Amino acid sequence: MRPIRIALAQINATVGDVTGNTRLIQAHIEQARALRVDLVVFPELAITGYPPEDLLLMPRFIQQNLKALDEIVKAAHGLTAVVGFVDKQDDSYNAAALIHDGTLIDRYHKVFLPNYSVFDEDRYFQGGKAAMVFELQGVKVGMSICEDIWHAGDPIKTETVLGDAEVVLNISASPFHAGKREARQQMLAGQARDNAACIAYVNMVGGQDELVFDGNSMLIAPDGGIIAQAHSFAEDLLVVDLDADMAFRARLHDPRRRKEKQNYPADHLPLQSVSLPVAKKIAAPKPPLARHEPILYDTIAEIYQALIVGTHDYCRKNGFQKFYLGLSGGIDSAVVAAIAVDALGKENVTVVAMPSPFSSAESLEDARQLAVALGIKLLEIPIAAVLRSYLDTLNPLFQGRPADITEENIQARIRGNILMALANKFNALVLATGNKSELSTGYCTLYGDMAGGFAVIRDCPKTLVYHLAEYKNKKERKEIIPARVIQKEPTAELRPNQKDSDTLPPYALLDPILQAYVEEDKGADEIVALGFAPETVKEIIERVDRNEYKRRQGPPGIKITPRALGKDRRLPITNRYRNF
Repeated sequence: MRPIRIALAQINATVGDVTGNTRLIQAHIEQARALRVDLVVFPELAITGYPPEDLLLMPRFIQQNLKALDEIVKAAHGLTAVVGFVDKQDDSYNAAALIHDGTLIDRYHKVFLPNYSVFDEDRYFQGGKAAMVFELQGVKVGMSICEDIWHAGDPIKTETVLGDAEVVLNISASPFHAGKREARQQMLAGQARDNAACIAYVNMVGGQDELVFDGNSMLIAPDGGIIAQAHSFAEDLLVVDLDADMAFRARLHDPRRRKEKQNYPADHLPLQSVSLPVAKKIAAPKPPLARHEPILYDTIAEIYQALIVGTHDYCRKNGFQKFYLGLSGGIDSAVVAAIAVDALGKENVTVVAMPSPFSSAESLEDARQLAVALGIKLLEIPIAAVLRSYLDTLNPLFQGRPADITEENIQARIRGNILMALANKFNALVLATGNKSELSTGYCTLYGDMAGGFAVIRDCPKTLVYHLAEYKNKKERKEIIPARVIQKEPTAELRPNQKDSDTLPPYALLDPILQAYVEEDKGADEIVALGFAPETVKEIIERVDRNEYKRRQGPPGIKITPRALGKDRRLPITNRYRNF
């Protein structure tokens, strides 16, 4: 056996908080040292937080990150540490520092810079030009950063074939969306099998604006099986005693490696090889470890937890302690209220019912029932008098014109104004309650129900919102969200007998069309070929396209789907292209 004790430090870094992140890293180094760890590994850009975006264009920020690295190096005595930071040489690099017993030994630069979806790394960094393997206590370890391991060849192949790396480290800041964890795990398992190597993968955790990092750091065996796995959506220090001979035994039975060594391509990356000094033997035995076993997941539960973490961290990292939100008696505001309570606690959530002349008695009853079930404060502020004042003021200008969507939007904007006034007065954050189906089609009011500082379910289609409500009730084993809220037909209640289906197709029909167009970039003909009526597809595409201006002015929200509105899907507002 060639044992090596590895710690994967899954931390919740805050972008820009270089001092706080440094303390967090130092605390985890202390914890790892107490557990007699040989190698402790931190996520990508752990010192700066991820993604730092245009902070990376500020020289002072990069310099502060380098000073913080010096402090971390001094703290990392008695073990080896790998820490993500921004390196400054001829250019800026997304880098990993290799630290051994209080000395900065070398730097690895990320080779592949993602520039798709929510990633913009080509804007900030130069790509690395070399693979790296270091030897620690007779075990050869390869280095990689996030995107590097998603590629089949370099740098991983060079490290494992030419560098004989038996363990490959991957420090990541890989954001969550539904289905990402499974795809990531399959990729890592494939790399482990293809390279007959152990993979030590450490991911960031926590919320950063619209992104949520799910953690799920793991150690994978050469056969693709999970040796141990960290928790989801929570900080963790996963410590594993790894036998590096697992890789050697796997390679004895893999003739592919012998062929690869003989015929390795000449255009491979240069390989940096580093040998670390042999550590002094510690007489005392290492303490036994409790290993985290692989976890069984439920997709809706994962999404719900991501929404909690994203909401909590957005609020706390931006200095807010309390939430306000409008409670209509509908499904969207009910789910947002439940998430808010789970994120910050019932004592920090206030909901406001603002009935208009068109609000039903049942909606107010449902709002009251939900507030009682959640144990939160409910304010009731009728808006009929305010609405009359608006209409009286505008009447001389509106004379001769029938009531239309204008009067509906005034109601929504009155409610938005009230919520923002309360938030201003009591230093709270307003949570907007619109879902992805509404925002995609523009079925929402600018400066009305779109008002707020954070949109919790902005990336959740309406059909998913129902699943989240059902999940909440099932998890609590009682009716938190009233059954009538889940069962009744959706309505904005801004005019007599209004239903969402007056304006939009049923959500069970709408959401698959939106997924095809917004998330999969399918054209009208392709969507029609899936079985949808041509006139419906054309109408929905038109609605999505012409409402980009609304979405651009709305608050940020948590990315849940593979293609979120906003940073993930960027279209010009002034745009005459039509996808039909």
